[in-house]
Amino acid sequence: MTTHAIVRPPGASFAHAISSSHAAIDVTLAQAQHAEYRQALAEAGLTVEVLPSDERYPDSCFMQDPALVIRGQAIIGRPGAASRQGEEEALVELLGARFPTARIVAPGTLEGGDVMILANRVLVGRSARSNRAGIAQLAVALSAVGLPVLEVPVTGYLHLLTAATCVGRHTLLALADYAEHPLFRGLEVLVVPPEEAYAVNVLGLGDHAIMPAGYPKVAAMLRAAGFAVLPVPISEFAKADGGVTCLSLVW
Repeated sequence: MTTHAIVRPPGASFAHAISSSHAAIDVTLAQAQHAEYRQALAEAGLTVEVLPSDERYPDSCFMQDPALVIRGQAIIGRPGAASRQGEEEALVELLGARFPTARIVAPGTLEGGDVMILANRVLVGRSARSNRAGIAQLAVALSAVGLPVLEVPVTGYLHLLTAATCVGRHTLLALADYAEHPLFRGLEVLVVPPEEAYAVNVLGLGDHAIMPAGYPKVAAMLRAAGFAVLPVPISEFAKADGGVTCLSLVW
């Protein structure tokens, strides 16, 4: 059961975050949206720990990417985007004081947006951000807790979780081109319509599902599956290729 979240509000430098669209980011609006996101985490029952903004790293509000906690073990990643390398250092001591810790080291890269944690396995997207060496290192780290790590090639998307997310209850949201992936067998796969593709990225927290506001079809699918839906405005983070799972490190 997920009980904790670590978040980092965007600072002024978020205006210069990595963006495939190059759309102008309204930092003030992003900060207000982040506050609503934190409120949703609390409403879902999580204890929310807020770190100070880090102006050195424009993308550092995306807390899922530099580190993960899987079955009581912290995994300190190594971002595949050069401008993000260094974000993980702030989490080494913070997580190391609470969990046994493993690190991904060069030449490996691993970002949390590529990691899907299931009940009996971990799927990792091999993408532009997470490479084979990083995935192999994660597999070694998780062998100690008996979790196999399986690679999913990702093309056309930033991360695996841009194409599919597990929301819990053996339920997966997926875009059509990933919905029938053989590694998803045994899960109930809800296919997200193409016009609501951005909303495939949903943060499942027990009975709750935090999702971007403005996607009624996905919201209806989640409610029909028994989730209490918590929609949050997230337009400014979408401009930086981020979603609701990206904004928190949860365990």
